[in-house]
Amino acid sequence: MKPWEKSRAIAVLDAGGIIAYPTEAVYGLGCDPFNPTAVARLLKLKKRPAAKGLILIASRWSQVETLCAELNERQKTKLLNVKPEKPTTWLIPDHKDLVPAWVKGNHRKFALRISSHPVVRDLCDAYGGPIISSSANYAGAKPIKSKLRLLKMSSRQMNDQIDYIVPGSLGSSAAPSEIKDIESNRIFRAG
Repeated sequence: MKPWEKSRAIAVLDAGGIIAYPTEAVYGLGCDPFNPTAVARLLKLKKRPAAKGLILIASRWSQVETLCAELNERQKTKLLNVKPEKPTTWLIPDHKDLVPAWVKGNHRKFALRISSHPVVRDLCDAYGGPIISSSANYAGAKPIKSKLRLLKMSSRQMNDQIDYIVPGSLGSSAAPSEIKDIESNRIFRAG
C-alpha cells in the first residue's frame, strides 16, 4: 500500500468513516471499533443485527494485549499462531467489559483475529490498533471476492456509503476465517 493510500484510509477511520479492504479471503468493511456512531453506521450499511456482534482484526499482540489480559499462555499461543492459508478468529473472554457492547453484540466474548495479510497489517499498524472486520456484503449474502463486485455493490446497493476502498489483493485463503472459542476450541464457523 502506498503511503498516501494508507494516510487516506487512516484519515477516514479517524473521522468515523467506513473503509473496504482486502483480507485473507474476502473483502471486508472496517471502522473504528471504539466509535459507536461508526459501528452503528457499518451495521446499518450491512443490514446486520447489532446483537450478532462484529470481529476485531489486528496485526500484532501489542495492539490487543490489554483486551486479552485474561488469556493464559496456551491461549495466547493459539491467538498468535497465525496461518495465512487458514485464518482463525478467536472468541475471547471479556469479564472486565473492555470491548464495547456495540462490538460484542449480545455476547460475553469478543471475536478477534490477528492477521498476516499485508494490507490488514499495514492498516492496523498505521492505525495503532485493531479495526472492525466484517465481510463487505449484506448480512446473510455471499461474501465478496471480486473487486468489480465490491465496486458495484459500493456504488449501487450501498449508495456510496463506503468512504474509501483500500487497494490491494485478497489473500490465498479459500474461505472466510474459521471462528473458534479460545477456551473450549468449539468451532462456530468452519473456515
